[in-house]
Amino acid sequence: MKKKRTTLKSFVLVSAGIASGALAFPNVELSLNGNDAGLAITGCPKAAVAAESLQNRPIQTLNDFNEAFVRIAESATPSVVTIYTESAIDHSSQTPFDFFGKTFGEIFNQSAPDARNTRKEVLHGLGSGVIVTSDGYILTNNHVVDNAYAISIRTSDNHRYPAKIVGKDPRTDIAVIKINATGLKPATMGNSDKLRVGEWVIAIGSPLGENLPCTVTQGIVSAKGRANVGLADYEDFIQTDAAINPGNSGGALVNINGDLIGISTAIASRSAGFEGIGFAVPSNMANRIFTSLLKTGKVERGYLGISIQDVDENVAKGLNMNRVEGVLVGTVIEGSPAARAGLKTGDVVLDFNGRKVASAAELRNDIANQAPGSSVDIQVNRDGRPLTLTSRLEALQDKGFASQQGGEVSNDLLGFMVAVLDEQTAQRMHTRPNSHRLIVTSVKERSQAFRVGLRPGDIVLSVDKKQVNSAASYNEVVKHKKQGDMLFLLVERGWSRMYFAFNL
Repeated sequence: MKKKRTTLKSFVLVSAGIASGALAFPNVELSLNGNDAGLAITGCPKAAVAAESLQNRPIQTLNDFNEAFVRIAESATPSVVTIYTESAIDHSSQTPFDFFGKTFGEIFNQSAPDARNTRKEVLHGLGSGVIVTSDGYILTNNHVVDNAYAISIRTSDNHRYPAKIVGKDPRTDIAVIKINATGLKPATMGNSDKLRVGEWVIAIGSPLGENLPCTVTQGIVSAKGRANVGLADYEDFIQTDAAINPGNSGGALVNINGDLIGISTAIASRSAGFEGIGFAVPSNMANRIFTSLLKTGKVERGYLGISIQDVDENVAKGLNMNRVEGVLVGTVIEGSPAARAGLKTGDVVLDFNGRKVASAAELRNDIANQAPGSSVDIQVNRDGRPLTLTSRLEALQDKGFASQQGGEVSNDLLGFMVAVLDEQTAQRMHTRPNSHRLIVTSVKERSQAFRVGLRPGDIVLSVDKKQVNSAASYNEVVKHKKQGDMLFLLVERGWSRMYFAFNL
C-alpha cells in the first residue's frame, strides 16, 4: 500500500512538471508510451528553441526543457560585464558637538556647506553592462556611470579593464562605454518590437555586490510599453518579473533564443528589494541610441512643437467624441513644424505616420524617433471632422522654453478659486500681471479638480470650450453649473497647455 502511494505521488509530481512544460511550450505534444520509457514528449515542427546551439532543436524531454535555460545562460553570460565606478561628493566635516544648540530644522535644512569645512568623499558604485561589439563597446545605464571620474569593468572570465564614457543620453537612461580589448563576445541584438507579453526572458547582471557577478534569473514579459514611470524623459519600458535587484542596472534581458531584447534599468519596490516588478529599456531603443552616439556623439530627435495628453472618457465627452481614442493637442508652439502644418489646440491625433496613436507617451516617442528633416503624415479629429496634415520635423534642441506668464472668484461646487491676474494677485502668486488672464489661486485637496491635476498657478484659458479673459466671462460660463455637471477646462502651465475634464 505504501509503495502504491509513493508511486502515485511520483506520478502526480511528474505530471505537474509536464503540465508546466506544456504551458511554457504550447507547440509540444505529450504522449504516453507503452514501453519502459514511460512518459515522453514529442516535439512538433514549431517546437520552442533556445540559445544559439538549440536553434531548430525541439524540446523532447523534461531534461531538454531544463537544458534550454542552461544553454541560454551559457550563450548570453559572456556578453555581460560588471561595472565599477568611483565618484566624489563634498562631505561637510562635523563633530558630535556641532549638533548641540541646533534645532532639527537647522540640522537638516542647512545652507550649502562652507568650502573650508568640507572634504571629498569617494563613492564606489556597482552596475552591469552588455558587450555589443567584439572590440569593446558596452551598453549600460546612464545612471550607472553618470558623474563617475573612474570606471572599470570585469568580464565573466574575470578579466578587468579600465573604461571610458563614449556618450550618454539621460533622456532614455542609456550610456555607451568603451574598453581597449578585442575578441570579446557581443550580445546578439534582438527585435524588441516583436516581443510579446508572456514570453520567457532571462535577466543577467551583478546584483547587490561584486560577489554576485553574472547572476541569472528567469521570468516572463509582464507588460510592454510602460511609460510615466518617472525614470526617464522617453519611456517605453519592458516590464518583467525576472528578479532584478540593485546592481542589475545596465545588465541584459534576453529572450528564449538568447537575443538581447532589453537593458535592465530599475525596479518598482517598497522595500528597495525585488518585488516582482522590473523595467528594461527595449533593445531597439537602446540600439538607436548606441548608433547615434557612435556616429555623431549625440542623440538627434525629431521635434514637432506640441504638448499632448491622453484622452480619457471625460475629455472625450467634452470634445463630443464617440469613443476614447487618440491623443489631445494642448499647446502648439508658434513657428514650430506643428504650427506650419496647421495643427491646432484641441485637435485629437489619431494616426502618426501610418501608426495608430494609443497614448501620449507613445506619440512622444514616435516623434522623437524620427530623424530631423523627416516628412510625416498626421491624421487628426478636428471638431468631429477627419483631417490629414503633413509636417516636416526639425531637430529637438536641448533647451527649455520661457514661461508665459480683481478679486478671487469663488465657487465651492467647482473646488477651486480663480482671480484676475492684476498687480496685487500677480505679486502674491509670484508671476507677472496680465489683466486679461485668470489664474487659479487655490484648489481644495479633496476636490475633483485636485484629483485630475489642477493646481494653483494654472492659467485658465477656456471653460467648456468658451474663452474666458475676465471675471465676468468666467462667471457667465460657470454660474449655471450644478452638481454632477461636467467641467471642461483648458489651462496653461508654463509653456504647456492641457485640458482637464471632471464631474462636479
